Amino acid sequence: MTAFKICCIRSTEEAEIAARAGAYAIGLVGDMPSGPGIIEDDHIREITDFVRQSLAGSVRSVLLTSRTNADAIANHVATTQPDFVQIVDDPEPGAYRVIRKAHPALKIIQVIHVEDDGAVDQARSVEDGADFILLDSGKPSAPDRTLGGTGDVHDWSVSRRIVEAVQLPVFLAGGLSPENVYEAVRLVRPFGVDLCSGLRDRKNDYALIPEKTAAFAVALAAA
Repeated sequence: MTAFKICCIRSTEEAEIAARAGAYAIGLVGDMPSGPGIIEDDHIREITDFVRQSLAGSVRSVLLTSRTNADAIANHVATTQPDFVQIVDDPEPGAYRVIRKAHPALKIIQVIHVEDDGAVDQARSVEDGADFILLDSGKPSAPDRTLGGTGDVHDWSVSRRIVEAVQLPVFLAGGLSPENVYEAVRLVRPFGVDLCSGLRDRKNDYALIPEKTAAFAVALAAA
């Protein structure tokens, strides 16, 4: 079955909803220039502690960081104590080595924003340092940069080429929902999928909807 990660988790209750649905991981969003679900580092630490103590083995906690300096990323991990770190921007050269030295057990997810065909070479360039690649629909080259959480779908044909070109497990993100996940998985064949806005109630403070989360898991299993 294709793995799935639910992002923008904001409470221990939402973490439990994700775990009950069978999520592989939950995303905890640190300070970002844009996008939903941002929470303070002490709140992220509260949720990672809860995952470790109460949900151990059933779901992994993932810190989303927009920091690009290696020491800054390592410090962000030290403060929040996740299982994985998801780097949503391009880290400085040598960053993976510094982060691994500071946190040997940590898994690194590198985000590649699929703006055009150049994303294929970008993905290849991180294979030696990251553990996973996540393909998203941010626009880091735009005047008003976005680094995820857009709710937009990108060109899945490019994503499929990336999956075929790299050896690392690839997560597909960007505008996924119970309605389109079957087609996305059929076309891209990723290791996993990642979503945030597609499972949330925009009229109720962006709360995670348990019924929609369960329906997504069923649709994904069918894919």
